[in-house]
Amino acid sequence: MIPGVSHRRRFADLTEQEVIALAISSEEDDARIYRTYADRMREDYPASASVFAAMAAEEDEHRRRLIDLHQARFGDVIPLIRREHVAGFYARRPVWLIENLGLERMRDEARQMERDAQRFYEAAAARTSDAATRALLGDLAAAEAGHSDKADSLMDATVTPDVDRDEKDAAHRQFVLTWVQPGLAGLMDGSVSTLAPIFATAFATQDTWTTFLVGLAASVGAGISMGFTEAASDDGQISGRGSPVKRGFASGVMTTLGGLGHALPYLITDFWTATVIAIAVVFVELWAIAWIQNRYMQTPFFRAALQVVVGGALVLGVGILIGSG
Repeated sequence: MIPGVSHRRRFADLTEQEVIALAISSEEDDARIYRTYADRMREDYPASASVFAAMAAEEDEHRRRLIDLHQARFGDVIPLIRREHVAGFYARRPVWLIENLGLERMRDEARQMERDAQRFYEAAAARTSDAATRALLGDLAAAEAGHSDKADSLMDATVTPDVDRDEKDAAHRQFVLTWVQPGLAGLMDGSVSTLAPIFATAFATQDTWTTFLVGLAASVGAGISMGFTEAASDDGQISGRGSPVKRGFASGVMTTLGGLGHALPYLITDFWTATVIAIAVVFVELWAIAWIQNRYMQTPFFRAALQVVVGGALVLGVGILIGSG
């Protein structure tokens, strides 16, 4: 192989037999994707799972029709040609990437899959001069348009407004349990627990670089600790809180960010300027925590603010008092 030179076939160079073979493999791949979506969603979103299962059955039926056409025109041996063998052919995103983005993203992806295929076949039909090939590509484009309409009609018929609301509520709850709750715990820990060591160091040394290093070490160390603790504390199987890796990542990152918020101002060389900015950042962080609690955890804002801001202010005061002593 020559580096930098593509070895994919151009669509215009494919024979009619190869176009049919490509359509067969594409329909098979799409059916697998829809079945995977259905399997992933069956427990939490049964109505949407049934939609994807029905769409997979539709793809199977079109694949069977294409195989019958191939057998009638070219025989039983179908050439091995797939999307990745053809330059410019539409690609499918990895299932693991889409399924991690939630219910609505998977629904949108299904609609986009059909539209991508339709547009490709329409453009290919417009470029070919062979009447038989043009007719074949036009038929495939019409079939993909029908798939898209079928996807919309299945979604409308199966996922009623009440079911859709229930599934979106379930998706929101899962988002809160997997991402918001551990992330919020991490942000609170990182913002509050690092206050004392950072400000104690700041007032004890009045050296901004030393203070920054202590804050960096405290933030990163707390983030690693919180991340591993969250991931190891619950595998999510019984609690339904989702992947321990996701929760550990959310908790660890937010813990680190919570501490770095008021450590970064100490990159400023002037001590009092850095300290005033750091204290301002602390209060922004604490009010942000109160807002998140109110927004996602349904905690009354006044109570959340009282708990977080007062608690944080006490820890800040302790740090300053110890550092000044």
